[in-house]
Amino acid sequence: MNPTNDATADDTTQNTDGFPEQFGRTHRFTLGVPRGFTVSPDGARVLFLRSTSGTDPVSRLWLYEDGAERLLADPLGAGRGDTAGDRVPPEELVRRERAGETSSGVVSYATDAQVRLAAFALDGELRVVRTDGGPPRRIRTAGPVVDPRPSPDGTLIAYVSGGALRVVTAEGTDDRVLAAPDGDRVTYGLSDHVSAESIHRSRGYWWSPGSDALLVARVDTSMVQRRYISDPAHPERAPREMAYPAAGTANAGVSLHLVRVSGERLAVRLPREAESDHPEGVWTDRSFEYVVSAAWDGHGPLVSVQTRDQRSVHVLAVDPGTGGTRVLSRAHDRAWVALRPGTPLRLPSGALVVAARPGGDSQGLAFDGLETPVGLEVREVVGADGDRVYFTASEEPTEVHVWSYAATAPGGGTAVPVRVSEAPGVHTAVVGGPTVVLDSRTPQGQTVTVLRDGAPVGRIAVLAETPFVVPRPAALSLGKRELRSLLYLPSWHRPGDGPLPVLLNPYAGHGMQVVLKVRSWWVAVAQWFAEQGFAVLVTDGRGTPGRGEAWEKSVHGDRLTAVLDDQIDALHAAAARCSALDPARVAVRGWSFSGYLAAAAVLRHPEVFHAAVAGAAPTDRRLYDTHWEERFLGHPDVLPENYERNSLLREAAGLTRPLMLVHGCADDNVTVAHMLRFSAALLAAGRPHTVLPLSGAGHRVAGAAAGDLLLLERDFLRKSLGVEHGGSSARTPGRTPQS
Repeated sequence: MNPTNDATADDTTQNTDGFPEQFGRTHRFTLGVPRGFTVSPDGARVLFLRSTSGTDPVSRLWLYEDGAERLLADPLGAGRGDTAGDRVPPEELVRRERAGETSSGVVSYATDAQVRLAAFALDGELRVVRTDGGPPRRIRTAGPVVDPRPSPDGTLIAYVSGGALRVVTAEGTDDRVLAAPDGDRVTYGLSDHVSAESIHRSRGYWWSPGSDALLVARVDTSMVQRRYISDPAHPERAPREMAYPAAGTANAGVSLHLVRVSGERLAVRLPREAESDHPEGVWTDRSFEYVVSAAWDGHGPLVSVQTRDQRSVHVLAVDPGTGGTRVLSRAHDRAWVALRPGTPLRLPSGALVVAARPGGDSQGLAFDGLETPVGLEVREVVGADGDRVYFTASEEPTEVHVWSYAATAPGGGTAVPVRVSEAPGVHTAVVGGPTVVLDSRTPQGQTVTVLRDGAPVGRIAVLAETPFVVPRPAALSLGKRELRSLLYLPSWHRPGDGPLPVLLNPYAGHGMQVVLKVRSWWVAVAQWFAEQGFAVLVTDGRGTPGRGEAWEKSVHGDRLTAVLDDQIDALHAAAARCSALDPARVAVRGWSFSGYLAAAAVLRHPEVFHAAVAGAAPTDRRLYDTHWEERFLGHPDVLPENYERNSLLREAAGLTRPLMLVHGCADDNVTVAHMLRFSAALLAAGRPHTVLPLSGAGHRVAGAAAGDLLLLERDFLRKSLGVEHGGSSARTPGRTPQS
């Protein structure tokens, strides 16, 4: 049996030769895509970031109003050249790395409450622009600017410089310090590494609605281990120092302070530890070490804190007059409390929107006595209009839709969720008053639709290039666990042709799905590898989002066994259903978690996997950060067996298959030490392997190197599996690859 493709395309549309270069110059098809939307409270104005084409790496600030787009800020205007970050402060470069930003120009901005004034940093300089007319203005500051944010009333602009939180008027006067570092390794107004990378709290300060005070994070990294990231290709350059709390080591000390514009300052009295209702475990740490979210709304500051062992989260109301706190909500879990993006959210009525389990195993929301229905898997809260909450959720894990839910139904009836998005795909939104900006990715591409009172009133242009290869995936549900999978075959492959070598190309890790009804860069890459002569199988197994908490938390204590079992089960089930797959020639490739999975596959199951490409693989779990790693494996001093079982160094002697290790030398997330230690262990065991270091590359490889890497991977996999060549005339020999 051969599966039916979801999409069809004439063979002539598959420009496989040009795809790797296109993949690199478009930054994985992210250039020209609108993002960073802000909608004014009256719904009349939408601000967003976008470059001018699918190959333009310079991001600009735009305004959508009255059905038309208008350029607000062009960093290349007024005779400026693109300096590509030559004068960007180091703190801003770190912020961009955590955000995965690969563009230059205007890459972030913030506005006042009415979206009349926008502020942004350009090469460390503060710029402001009004949405009602006039060019951007430069405001002189005391030093290079990071994360500038206007006050809600638009009269002041706060920013961070040299680790100090400062404020200046929107007219450029009275620049002064509000909170200065009180130690060599102390900052105010910035996020720490763990909060930005693993918790995804990128901000470090929040304005009061009255524009008279700020809630500010103080970060002390004096107790945190140091890492030094160097560029071996440029030994004349000094290494970059960073505070990186590896699993089992000290975290940064994060505290919150209420700082008034007039100069007064008050510490927020956060609770020290969780109370007796905290779930116990083999390793228990009740200390509230993580500030996972913060905001300041009309009811006051709102803060969430999480324990070191991640089994308790408290939502706290902060008294702005005293700094005291009051618990509004408690959440507990024997594995870890999942942090739902966008929660907690407090509505104008005071109702608190928090993550909940409405019944069974689904992840839902609760507010004002209501809960989302069982079976509706909530992903994120994206905004609210009054007491109507907008969120994304799934009924089927391969689709994510935007929904709204009101505390009170029209006419006083029972409230039910209303689905806003329609087409199969992955949708998200930003809300302002009656306006919803609906960002939709479907198998046909990406669109951004502006809805007002539920009806489409316009679109914001998506200028990204269309991939040269046309994805042709067949959607499958495989095995007893109904594993959601996509199978990509070459467009030139016909029934009766010889079986193809198989390439598994999953992510399969926590927090990310790749089996979705979208046309994304990873879908295009999978089809490109298929056109090179492979049957490409992509599977989301246990540990990935979208199928309930038990599914997602099944990797607690063991990050590999269930994940590998699901990949093998999917492979066998697909091969049984489709004669185009040759299970005697199977390779696996991946990056980050899936690179780790690829290396583990050939080590632990050489009878199934015959070659692997492992990119940026975290092979030694003790080297990764506290919040992420301890979530799954606990504290390494208390549960060392978890780290031994989930690290690959001690298994190096078992390698019998071809393995390519790829790593960016400037990677500060999964440092190159992971690859070097693993390679050394393989060398000591006498196990041949291939090492490809990428000079100057971080965790996300961009530009020409990304396209070149595809070609090198292809050639390595072809050679390892005994594939003579790909393309429409390819005929693969039926022999088992050599180890």
